Amino acid sequence: MGSLRPVRDSYPEQSAVSALPEGGVIGLIAPAGPVALDPLEARQWVRSRGYELRIFPGVAQRDGYLAGSDEVRLQDLHDAFADPEIDAILCLRGGYGCPRLLDRIDYPLLARNPKLLVGYSDITALHLAIARHAGFMTFHGPLFNIDLFKGKLPPTESALFDMLRGRLKAGDVLEHPKAFPLTTVAPGNASGRLQGGNLTLICTSLGTPYEIDTDGVILFIEDVNEPLYRVDRLLTHLRLAGKLEGLEGVLVGDFAGVDSEALARLLKQELGPLGIPVLAGWRSGHCDPNLTLPLGAKVRLDADTQRLMLEQDVVLL
Repeated sequence: MGSLRPVRDSYPEQSAVSALPEGGVIGLIAPAGPVALDPLEARQWVRSRGYELRIFPGVAQRDGYLAGSDEVRLQDLHDAFADPEIDAILCLRGGYGCPRLLDRIDYPLLARNPKLLVGYSDITALHLAIARHAGFMTFHGPLFNIDLFKGKLPPTESALFDMLRGRLKAGDVLEHPKAFPLTTVAPGNASGRLQGGNLTLICTSLGTPYEIDTDGVILFIEDVNEPLYRVDRLLTHLRLAGKLEGLEGVLVGDFAGVDSEALARLLKQELGPLGIPVLAGWRSGHCDPNLTLPLGAKVRLDADTQRLMLEQDVVLL
């Protein structure tokens, strides 16, 4: 059993956001890449879950590999946060496009209107920027078209709505499917603010005003279509940038396409010497099922018992 590390909570506190109410309104935006979507079927799907769906204009647009121009995607983002009727914001898909918006976002507008924002992959850029410049929690979770509308395995959908509805409280352990075993890469347990997302996006944020602050953090990382040597390169980049110093722990998500045993060896080489708990195999990201994680929330990572526990409420009821 690893020893309990002392808590060092230097990461700026992220405020909780209001829960998704029964019958609430979900805004659908496309801040990154495009994909065809039947709006009627999308609204029916959301209504069958007890909510209403408002689809913003960029969802129906395509500009090459982007869902509409930068101006359209930025306006949709601003409008979704500013609209008092919108309770939660889901993203259509990932791909690429969010980093192009970061230096144009009205962060004071977002800070005045904090809302549930959900996504992963390229949406990591928004998660990191909001954490640094708007100060409220966001959620690494399912994309609408890729994960929800196409029906990924349970508990993808239930984990998302349990989180957004406030059914998970401080002291609750986040459930992980027993069918997908976890791996303790390094023992121990520690508390910290959960931050991170897609490893490539985390690394490309370095040297910008939107780079991740890792001091006092439980770092979550995941990626897709990156061979092992490139994962090695990305982890080395974080180490050379000083971003592995001051970490409290690491939660490793899915790395689709990488052999799990080879990945575990690499993680032990790169992260083992840090002397912090490292738990791998968490099903969040480019995987099925895709579990929701509250970025900015204070959590406890116990790599010995392979548990992740909330140490604060993540939404306001």
